[in-house]
Amino acid sequence: RQSGRRYNLFLKQRLRIDKRHQSKDSIFFRDGVRRIDFVLSYVDDLNKEWEKKLERRKEFESNLQKAGLELETEDKKESEDGKICFVKIHAPWEVLITYAEVLNIKVPIKENDIPSMVENPLDCMLAPFRLPEKVMHPEPDYFTAPFSKEKQELYLINDESTFFSPSMRNRIVNYILTRCPYGTEEGKKKFGIKRLLNNGTYSAAYPLHDCQYWKKANDPNCDNERYTLYMEWARFLRFYKEQPLDLIRKYYGEKIGIYFAWLGFYTEMLFLAAVIGLICFLYGLFTMDENMSSKEICDPAIGGEIIMCPLCDRECEYWRLNTTCASSEYSHLFDNVATLFFAIFMGIWVTLFLEFWKRRQARLKYEWDLVDFEEEQQQLQLRPEYEAKCTQKKKNPVTQEMEPYLPITSQAVRFCISGTTVLFWVSLIIASMIAVIVYRLAVYAAFASLMENTQTLQPISGLLTPQLATSVTASCLNFVIIMILNFIYERIAIWITDMEIPRTHMEYENRLTMKMFLFQFVNYYSSCFYVAFFKGKFVGYPGAYTYMFNRWRNEECDPAGCLIELTTQLTIVMAGKQIWGNIQEAIVPWICNWWGRRKARNNPENLYSRWEQDHDLQTFGALGLFYEYLEMVIQFGFITLFVASFPLAPLLALMNNILEIRVDSWKLTTQYRRPVAAKAHSIGVWQEILNGMAILSVVTNAFIVAFTSDMIPRLVYYYAYSESEDSPMSGYINNSLSVFQISDFPDRNKPKLNPENFVICRYRDYRYPPDHERRYLHTMQFWHILAAKLAFIIIMEHVVFVVKFFVAWMIPDVPADVKAKIKREKYLTQKILHEYELEKLKERLCQGDKRATEKEFIATEGRMELSRAM
Repeated sequence: RQSGRRYNLFLKQRLRIDKRHQSKDSIFFRDGVRRIDFVLSYVDDLNKEWEKKLERRKEFESNLQKAGLELETEDKKESEDGKICFVKIHAPWEVLITYAEVLNIKVPIKENDIPSMVENPLDCMLAPFRLPEKVMHPEPDYFTAPFSKEKQELYLINDESTFFSPSMRNRIVNYILTRCPYGTEEGKKKFGIKRLLNNGTYSAAYPLHDCQYWKKANDPNCDNERYTLYMEWARFLRFYKEQPLDLIRKYYGEKIGIYFAWLGFYTEMLFLAAVIGLICFLYGLFTMDENMSSKEICDPAIGGEIIMCPLCDRECEYWRLNTTCASSEYSHLFDNVATLFFAIFMGIWVTLFLEFWKRRQARLKYEWDLVDFEEEQQQLQLRPEYEAKCTQKKKNPVTQEMEPYLPITSQAVRFCISGTTVLFWVSLIIASMIAVIVYRLAVYAAFASLMENTQTLQPISGLLTPQLATSVTASCLNFVIIMILNFIYERIAIWITDMEIPRTHMEYENRLTMKMFLFQFVNYYSSCFYVAFFKGKFVGYPGAYTYMFNRWRNEECDPAGCLIELTTQLTIVMAGKQIWGNIQEAIVPWICNWWGRRKARNNPENLYSRWEQDHDLQTFGALGLFYEYLEMVIQFGFITLFVASFPLAPLLALMNNILEIRVDSWKLTTQYRRPVAAKAHSIGVWQEILNGMAILSVVTNAFIVAFTSDMIPRLVYYYAYSESEDSPMSGYINNSLSVFQISDFPDRNKPKLNPENFVICRYRDYRYPPDHERRYLHTMQFWHILAAKLAFIIIMEHVVFVVKFFVAWMIPDVPADVKAKIKREKYLTQKILHEYELEKLKERLCQGDKRATEKEFIATEGRMELSRAM
């Protein structure tokens, strides 16, 4: 009853308010004229810090009004829960033009008269993938120039209320909010909305979405861009359509726009890699029956007669080679001649991707007016946290103004603490990887014993070998450890980056990026590096095995090679990460929003205001894009660093990315508050990381083909040691296995049981037999194979690097037509500005302005002539 009364009281209050005849879905002040550019919210409850928070809010809001912003408050009685107050902020024209000049915002001066590109003859074929022209290009293309208050007549100002787009307006207001003071505490000047959010004075600060995503707004002045983005971009059924990048940029800003442009381009380029990878996989599938190695292993007369040495000490028994028949057949899917071709192809594909992205990025920079956007401009804008924490000041050599700085001694101490923390966590990852290796070594004997003695597992013993069971469980355990360490380290990385007090936002992002990437690199790839380059390489031989910590015997590879285990490891970690990532990105925000809005769903829709609807959404934080880039760059590592072991990796990545684009767009459009617009002319430091991984991938794939796959030993046997002209690969398995005399086993290694009284057993290596004078030493064939492996690595690396650098040199970073357009636009913009200055000077001369001398007029006219000549 009590809850029913409260609900009826709430409805009465809201209906009373509704008499003002303003739609609750409106994005304007109560007068219906002034647009809401930003909203601040706070919980008005009487706790012990209530007075202090009230004082801060009064001071802060008073200073915002002094800065020229206009405020309108919605009382807590008018909110859905009766606790939250909302402060709506509007930036009037005078404020917008003042800060547009400060932020160097470019605005239109003339419609672009440069002809568009020649039509593509394939456009008719691509029509099903195209979006309507109004969606792809929501506004005309203009020549632009940085805004100046003194030259307002120059710009195409048709309507002051719509001249600056909503994303520009919220960027300007956010700039003021982050620098507005709110008083002095503990002798220090305090300022910035971020600090007020951290100390609980305000609970949220966000710009508004322009409408609900599932239907258009009733207000005719609303652009309904969110609705358009949802209908044309954020729904999964539109997965085959191109992305409306211009509309994304207009609504969310250039920084988010460039991310989706990069993700879309990366996905397009993956299509070619996925097709070639699928062809290589199908080649392995269709030639599986022709693989002589697996034929010999599966043949009862060959593999069935070869007795292998035990894979662990004492507990394991002797086993017949044909028990690994199924795994040897499956290993051929990935370990064949096509693997070499695909590894070389991917080395070149990476270069093509990076070079063509530079060209695509250059085109976007021109189309989005970012050509003259300089990072130095951003670097001059200090982080409010830096200004607040650094009390000492010195003169800036660029601006010649006094500004705060961090003493070198303080920097050194902070960097030492930061570096030590990062090293500790990287060491922790390596320790966890060693723990997983110990697990593999410790449980192998248990799996071997379990599978041999359990009758129910006998039917699948050919498919699920002890090696595979150990590999799969270890991979799953490793994935769980990766996720746990990742969750903890994210918070540690942010804490130590905050502790370093970076000077600018760009510096902050770059430092955090390098810390997070270093950690993620070791975290995700260490297990793959172990299987690829260490497992089975330092085993020793029967009677002289090598042990980890003098206790656990090192793992051996399957007789068919370690490549299938690397494939298993890669598949589990890569697929697991992608599935977990999509659950985190889509399902978790949806559940949080569903839970947060469970009460609001019971209220009439016309009483649930636009600012309350957005308040109930999740926050897309300052590091939101950072995590998106990190996820994709880690995936990029999987499909480049280890692609020689798994040609289907690009196909998995392609399917994930098609889903990823729609998941990211859906959550950004429907589940998150509108982010503050930010500028960026490139993907930043991620470009350098991608370049580094591209170079490293050539080395890793060369080593995988040489040392992890069986390709080089097979080729050496084929050309140098084969004894049959009709079937050159027959006898390879017998040749690749050495002989050990069982009586030479020391007690530590000798199996407890030998029911069939075997005299000899075989093991994977190239060593002399027990009756040879150089018993158990490496044969000459071992050294031939090692030399061939090293030669292959050198040749492959040099060939791929030469082709990579040649391709990079051949493809210019900026397309020729874009260069021409940039020059043309600069010339026309200068001409328009000079003509404007000349007209103004003529007016001043006509009005008898003594300062407008004849010499100044001649100089201005001369500058125009010089510009034309150039």
